Amino acid sequence: MSDLPQFLLAGFALAGSPGPNTLSMAAVGAAFGRREAIGYLLGLSVGMLGVIALVGTGTAGLLLAVPGAAPVITGLAALYFLWLAWRIANASPIGPADSGRRPPRWHEGALLSMMNPKAYAAMAALFSGFTLRPAPLPDALTKTLLAFAVILTVNAAWMVIGTLLTRLAGNPRTARAINYGFAAALLISVAATTLL
Repeated sequence: MSDLPQFLLAGFALAGSPGPNTLSMAAVGAAFGRREAIGYLLGLSVGMLGVIALVGTGTAGLLLAVPGAAPVITGLAALYFLWLAWRIANASPIGPADSGRRPPRWHEGALLSMMNPKAYAAMAALFSGFTLRPAPLPDALTKTLLAFAVILTVNAAWMVIGTLLTRLAGNPRTARAINYGFAAALLISVAATTLL
């Protein structure tokens, strides 16, 4: 476990830096409020378990090795991110009259994680760069549990940041501008991680 501090530091840096998951979490928190964003938070985190499984077993590499699969997967992910950004941008500001709004559900968060190119790169770097246990299975399980705890913590922090921004904004025009900003940042982060 001598690599534990470095693993955790790298985990927080990789999972916490702005990207599709973190920015969408902040945006959902800003657009819908903390209570309504909990399901999305859990979905993002559970989706990351799927990413970890696909990276750890080599399945992600096999899928991308299929001729023609990468452009199809990239295209589907781009469409999903566009749809989510549109939803965030067009969410009405938080207020007492907003009870009819439906925030993204947990499975939408899980899907975003599974389509996030940064998630695959981050987990591949994190899981291949450190050894926490001498045997492969205990090492993989330890890394998975710790990475999940880090991801859950980071996503919760970004959700709180989003809700605080909206609460601080006060007026509906500023809150709407925050939604537009988060939607744009989400699209920029997706473009940046896809092109890298």
